[in-house]
Amino acid sequence: MIKRLHSFGLQVICVLFLFSTFSYAADIADREVLYNGITLLHAEKTGLPIVTVVVAIKAGSVAEPAEKAGLANLTADLLNEGTKKRSSKEISEAIEFVGGSLGTSGGADYITVSLSVLKKDVGLGFDLLSDIIRNPAFSADEVQRRKTSIKNSIIQQKEEPGTIASKAFAEAVYGKHPYGRPVEGTEESLDRITAEDIESFHREYYLPNRTIMTVVGDIGRSELKSLLERYFMGWQAKEAKEAAFKLPDPVGKPKVITIQKSLTQANIILGHPGIRRDNPDYYAVSVMNYILGGGGFASRLMDNIRDNKGLAYDVHSSFPASKYGGSFQAELQTKNESANTAISEVLKEIGRIRTEPVSDRELSDAKAYLTGSFPLRIDSNRKMAGFLTAVEYYGLGLDYVDNYRDYIESVTKDDILRVARKYLHPENYVLVVVGDLDKAALKY
Repeated sequence: MIKRLHSFGLQVICVLFLFSTFSYAADIADREVLYNGITLLHAEKTGLPIVTVVVAIKAGSVAEPAEKAGLANLTADLLNEGTKKRSSKEISEAIEFVGGSLGTSGGADYITVSLSVLKKDVGLGFDLLSDIIRNPAFSADEVQRRKTSIKNSIIQQKEEPGTIASKAFAEAVYGKHPYGRPVEGTEESLDRITAEDIESFHREYYLPNRTIMTVVGDIGRSELKSLLERYFMGWQAKEAKEAAFKLPDPVGKPKVITIQKSLTQANIILGHPGIRRDNPDYYAVSVMNYILGGGGFASRLMDNIRDNKGLAYDVHSSFPASKYGGSFQAELQTKNESANTAISEVLKEIGRIRTEPVSDRELSDAKAYLTGSFPLRIDSNRKMAGFLTAVEYYGLGLDYVDNYRDYIESVTKDDILRVARKYLHPENYVLVVVGDLDKAALKY
C-alpha cells in the first residue's frame, strides 16, 4: 500500500499536481510490434542519463505442467546463472562494474527480466539482456544449486504463519487452477524437474512473439532500434501452446481450514473467487473495496475492527485480479481468543456494504485517493516500465493513463451496491485460520 503523508489533504494536492504532469497519454509511449513478434513499448525520458528495460515473457507458471510446479519460476531464476558464453560470475561482474542491475523474476502469468544501466553503458546492457534471455546454459550444477536454494526457502516458509495461510487459501479458492499452486512449486515437484524439462520449457515458451519489451529512459528511437537489430532480431518467432484451463468454481458453502500453530495471534484470511482483470466492473469493485478494507485507516474494516474494537493492529481487504482469474480476501491477525469476534465483524462489514449505500463522503474520499495516487505508479523509470508492461499485457491501451480518472469518477453509489452484491459472498466463503486452535475455539 502506498504510504500516506501525515496530512491527507496535502497528499491529495500533491498527487493531483502529479496527475496533471503525467496526463498525456498520446506522448507517454510509442507501441510497435516488431517483425519477429516482439511488442515494443518505448518512452523516451531525458531527465536522467538512465535506461530501464522490462522484458515480460508469457512463460509463467500457468504454462507449466501441474506435476512439475515450479518449472517456470526455476527457468526464469536460472537465466542469469550462466549462458553459453558467460558464467554466472562474469554476468554479475559485468553489470556491477558499470553500476547497473540485471535481474529476473518468476510469476504466474509471465516472467520478467529487468535491466537498468546508465545511458553510456546501454550497449553492454542489451548485450547481457539478450544473452541471458536467448542463450542460457542451464548447467547441471546451477540447476541443482537453484533447486536446493528454492527448496530451503520453501522449508523456511513452513514456519511463517502468513505464508502458510496464503498458500492454504489459494489452494482452497483456486483448486486445480494454476493460481492455486505456489509459483515456486513444492519440494516434491521440484525434485521431478530435470535439466531437459527446463531446456524444453525455455525452447517452447521463450519466444519473441510471446514477449513484451518496455524501454523507458534516455534513449532515442533510432538508437533503440539499432540495439534491437543487433541483439534481438535474430530471435525467431514460432507457434507456441496457449494455456487452457477453466476458471475456479464458486464456493458453494463455507469452507473452513484450520492449521495448528503455537502462536499468540491467529492469522486469518476470509474470501472467495473474485474477478478477472478484464471484467468491466473492475473499477467499481476497486472503489467498493477501498471503502470496505483497501483504504487503510479510511476503510470500514479498519475503523470497526481496529479503531472501535481494538481487535487487530491491521486488517485489510483486496481484490487481486489477474488475466485468468482473481480472488477476494480479507486478512488480519488477532489474539487467538478474539478470533471468533474478529471473523464475525469482517462478515458483518461485508454484509453491510452489500445492503446499505455508502455515504457521499466515503465515495468522494475513495475517488480522490484512487485518482490522486495514480501518478505515483509512474513517477520513476522503473515504475513506468512495469506499469506500461502491465497495461500492454492486460490490453488496457496506452490511453489508459487519461481514461483511468474517468473510469473511477464514473462510479456511483448504486454501482458500489450492485458490485458488492454481485461479487461479495458472505454466505459462501473460504476461511483459513492459522493459530492456537484450542484458545481460538472457533465456532465456524
